[in-house]
Amino acid sequence: MKAADIREKFLKFFESKGHTIVRSSSLVPGNDPTLMFTNSGMVQFKDVFIGTDKRPYARATTAQRSVRAGGKHNDLENVGYTARHHTFFEMLGNFSFGDYFKHDAIRYAWELLTTVYALPKDKLWVTVYHEDDEAYDIWAKEVGVPTERIIRIGDNKGAKYASDNFWQMGDTGPCGPCTEIFYDHGPEIWGGPPGSPEEDGDRYIEIWNLVFMQFNRDAQGNMTRLPKPCVDTGMGLERLAAVLQHVHSNYEIDLFQQLIKAAARETGIADLANNSLKVIADHIRACAFLIVDGVIPGNEGRGYVLRRIIRRAIRHGYKLGRTTPFFHKLVADLVGEMGTAYPELADAQQRTTDVLRQEEERFFETIAYGMEILEAAIHDIEAAGATPRVLAGEVAFKLHDTYGFPLDLTADVCREREITVDEAAFDEAMTRQREQARASGKFKMSAALEYTGDKTRFHGYERLIVDDAKIVALYVDGTAVEAATPGQQAVVVLDHTPFYAESGGQVGDQGVLANDHARFAVVDTLKVQADVVGHHGEVQQGTLRVGDVLKAEVDVERRARTIRNHSATHLMHKALREVLGAHVQQKGSLVDPDKTRFDFAHHSPMTDDEIRRVEAIVNAEVLRNAPTHAQVMPFDDAVKGGAMALFGEKYGDEVRVLDIGFSRELCGGTHVSRTGDIGLFKIVVEGGVAAGIRRVEAITGDNAVRYVQDVTARLAEAAAALKAQPSELTTRIVQVQDQVRSLEKELAQLKSKMASSQGDELVNQAIDVGGVQVLAAQLEGADVKTLRETVDKLKDKLKHAAIVLAAVENGKVSLIAGVTPDASKKVKAGDLVNFVAQQVGGKGGGRPDMAQAGGTDAAALPAALGGVKGWVESRL
Repeated sequence: MKAADIREKFLKFFESKGHTIVRSSSLVPGNDPTLMFTNSGMVQFKDVFIGTDKRPYARATTAQRSVRAGGKHNDLENVGYTARHHTFFEMLGNFSFGDYFKHDAIRYAWELLTTVYALPKDKLWVTVYHEDDEAYDIWAKEVGVPTERIIRIGDNKGAKYASDNFWQMGDTGPCGPCTEIFYDHGPEIWGGPPGSPEEDGDRYIEIWNLVFMQFNRDAQGNMTRLPKPCVDTGMGLERLAAVLQHVHSNYEIDLFQQLIKAAARETGIADLANNSLKVIADHIRACAFLIVDGVIPGNEGRGYVLRRIIRRAIRHGYKLGRTTPFFHKLVADLVGEMGTAYPELADAQQRTTDVLRQEEERFFETIAYGMEILEAAIHDIEAAGATPRVLAGEVAFKLHDTYGFPLDLTADVCREREITVDEAAFDEAMTRQREQARASGKFKMSAALEYTGDKTRFHGYERLIVDDAKIVALYVDGTAVEAATPGQQAVVVLDHTPFYAESGGQVGDQGVLANDHARFAVVDTLKVQADVVGHHGEVQQGTLRVGDVLKAEVDVERRARTIRNHSATHLMHKALREVLGAHVQQKGSLVDPDKTRFDFAHHSPMTDDEIRRVEAIVNAEVLRNAPTHAQVMPFDDAVKGGAMALFGEKYGDEVRVLDIGFSRELCGGTHVSRTGDIGLFKIVVEGGVAAGIRRVEAITGDNAVRYVQDVTARLAEAAAALKAQPSELTTRIVQVQDQVRSLEKELAQLKSKMASSQGDELVNQAIDVGGVQVLAAQLEGADVKTLRETVDKLKDKLKHAAIVLAAVENGKVSLIAGVTPDASKKVKAGDLVNFVAQQVGGKGGGRPDMAQAGGTDAAALPAALGGVKGWVESRL
């Protein structure tokens, strides 16, 4: 039974039992910021289990794609070395949300395994939590499993509920016993049943876990029965397929065999049992599906995990002798295997292939140098013969820092040679680098100011003027002072302010602080501490003193332009996701009065049509003139409510959620009151800034109006020059281009005729030198193409010849030399043209029969050509 059939039968079976088939959720959890990746089928139903979400169904079944390759749940180092570890796997599951419980869950599992999949009953063993008499009796008395094949699993080291057969979502919350089903692969394989000293062997393999969420555990450890207990089950498709296809290793099932054959094809390896092929076959699944779900290779978080997996696959290909990109070519094979079950994989095939190819090309530029260093270090360790064998942390760090080798990739190579890595020394080197980077970084003055007072109260969301702001601290040259005098650069800290301090990509406000006696021009506003605002600028008149009360007034026009750009950024972010895909994620931004600059994850340049569509979507939201709404709420509630957390931002327990048009994001910046205040939105720049990262710059409001007016004026000027209406400009330009091409063709023909005419005349100028006709001449008005054609014609006419023709245009000399085959045995065209070129300030070369050169000294050309006869004569 093929893996695809197993998956289909599972879902259809539970559908026949009243379950709703729910599509697999993304590998990037949408409702659990504590998880790096979706690692089980229950993740998308977590809120249902804890009671914060309700679905229109009480029974569900899924085939959930899952990844365990980062954070707490990390199987990466075992992949390729064991029979059942994977980075990517599919978890088959059925769920009951307060509907059926243990009796039906166990009965369904037994019916599916023994009737639908026809597994031998005597091959199945089960485990239960040692206190779960109810589950034990169902298995023994209702299902009829012999008691010798039902094993009670107790608590580990005597700790209550610390058992492999007691499941907990966390330290508190829903929990309960579970029962696991094992398959006996037979006595020819070493290992004992679960709970025995030999349980780690491969004879008895767990294939299904049925979790019974029966209790709620409070902070004191008290267990309270849930009024509506739930069921959560999980069965690995790959493990079940191995059982049903009568193989022992997951890598022997049909799905993996096809991918292993594809990996062998691309690496040129005939031995399909090679472990490196298993690694590559496993990793293409994880990498492709992560990219489908919006993860882009990077240097942190999920992007870094993806990069590690890709580079691990590349390293195994390199180990097999593949030194050029190959991994991305497996995407098509994966789509062939899994595209029917997961249409999103097929839809994103080209984008996935492109992202992987780009990442491969980057790593292949350095992998050879890195492997040389690593192999040399390993050779030295092996030659030394010392034990234990350890690779220095400094070497591992150099590989990471210079050649892009993740630590676990280096450890992977070393493990194959029974060498460990000094990870403590690696961490020390990494820490030193970070400290040096911080020390050498250019930090703004406010970051170094010592301040111990109260936080600044910010009023800038509501108003731009405060009449009674009091100076609570004052700094000149980074030192706290009591007063600042005219001409001095200073930082002013107020007890409350309308000035927005630079944060979240939005620049700080400018404006004025003043009273009847003094005036301070604010040129920038930065944070001294998280909640303390520093006003940077210059004392223009009077003396500022700590304790003075000032009127704080923000530059209204500058703020208005800035907030138009900031609000447009939110709309643009949402529009980019709609047009390009949900994988688009912000990777950085800068919002100032002139523009918004937005960096985002995407694999290829935006097309003109995509840019126009984004502009149309944003401007449609502007025309809707929807009000902007901001509210403060707990972070978890905000994320559950659909708010997008942005790259590079640090969020506390309480966050500000901004709704503007169709966008909802976490943002502490200042914004327009209604989308219509943006006025007009226009993208003016699109380009790449790094692998997988694009950048757009856009303008709004009066800036956008001026831009459109300028473009319109240029169009009018161009139309006037071409004597056409702006609406007819494209047609007129095409006509002019056609005319130019026609004239260029006529000109070329005339030049050819003229050169031919001159060539006919030049035949008579050839001088016989030892039986070779030598000709050196200048052609007026000829280009390089004409010179070459003329040389060919002269060679045909003169039969035995050595020819140099020259032309001069704008002071630059073009030279072509041609030598007939018989003469080229002694006179080489490359040498001949170079002889002339050196005399006119150039050099050149080419084939023995035809060569080209150039020069810059046209005045020397006559003399140079005059020396050709003698030069040829010396060669004959």
